[in-house]
Amino acid sequence: MPTGPPPAERHSSAPTERYLRGAEVAELLQVSAKTVARWAKEGKLPYARTLGGHRRYPEPSIRALVDQLTMTVGPTLDD
Repeated sequence: MPTGPPPAERHSSAPTERYLRGAEVAELLQVSAKTVARWAKEGKLPYARTLGGHRRYPEPSIRALVDQLTMTVGPTLDD
């Protein structure tokens, strides 16, 4: 007989954090992918490494940075 919780209870109900690729972060921040990689290397952006060695950036942190930068800049002259 198998032991442990039923299959439905084995998986956590907590949502998993979504990660963005460097190109996605670059698009959101309106900079190049090279700039995103450099900022990550300098410790300016949080990231995790995949098993293949690629950087992935936590979406909530990047979105918060975009929101913060958007609020800092304010309205444009076109408004």
